[in-house]
Amino acid sequence: MGSGFRRNNSFSLKGYGKSALPADLKSRQYPSLASLPPLREVVARHGIAARRSLGQNFILDLNLTRRIARAAGGLDRGSVIEIGPGPGGLTRALLLEGAAHVVAIERDPRCLAALGELAAAFPGRLEVIAGDALELDPAALVPPPCQIVANLPYNIATALLLRWLDRIGEYDRLTLMFQREVAERLVALPRSPAYGRLSVIVQWLTLPKILFDVPPGAFVPSPKVTSSVVSLVPRPAPLAAAEKASLERVTAAAFGQRRKMLRSSLKTLGLPVEPLLAAASVAPTARAEELSVAQFCALARAVETTA
Repeated sequence: MGSGFRRNNSFSLKGYGKSALPADLKSRQYPSLASLPPLREVVARHGIAARRSLGQNFILDLNLTRRIARAAGGLDRGSVIEIGPGPGGLTRALLLEGAAHVVAIERDPRCLAALGELAAAFPGRLEVIAGDALELDPAALVPPPCQIVANLPYNIATALLLRWLDRIGEYDRLTLMFQREVAERLVALPRSPAYGRLSVIVQWLTLPKILFDVPPGAFVPSPKVTSSVVSLVPRPAPLAAAEKASLERVTAAAFGQRRKMLRSSLKTLGLPVEPLLAAASVAPTARAEELSVAQFCALARAVETTA
């Protein structure tokens, strides 16, 4: 675990444009900024070659990482949690854009020394935690308000998001990088090919929005797919009443055989299907992709009363 919550409010960007810092401000507020080596030099010196097994694709362009940081917004309010910072490209941007307190969770020991150098350049504002994000609860690491901003490892991005949804109300927002295909699933509407289980669960609890795309060439190494930065703002309350476990159970059954009518696909629930559909006011001949999030919630409530 980290050393605890520390906050330093001595820095402020008020009165200055966020896209560039005046030279006098750099010298006064960031005495070590000019001495920070280029990120490519840091990567080479610490031997941080991206590893496929860790799902690593680094962003070394500070202009792009600062765009991501600005898109998150509210960085000076509470804590920003970053998952998988790698050599610290996005971490630098978060700090330069005014984040008061950044908690960076990194499992790759090769990256810890590079992040330690960055922490020394921004004393009191960056806390590095060596650990596996799949085994940690980010919301338990800092008091509210907090948000997550991250270029997620592709191989665990969806798994992480589903875990964070359990405590989504404790975050101001999530600003996350996904493969474009996954991003489209998050925002997909009924009757579209991308609409599925992930769409329902995410839209039940959040308001997802694709902010902008990032081409493969922006990463080192370049992936074979386009990526997207997505904003997920927690709803004040879930879109409709339902238990998450029941909703996950219903969507798994329905989308597990999405081409079949619900009167057939929902048989895997092991419950009388016709009364279930009637209780939710859903037509037996409907297919999973036709139902709204609210209708899936009605089915989940029917399961809860029938089981």
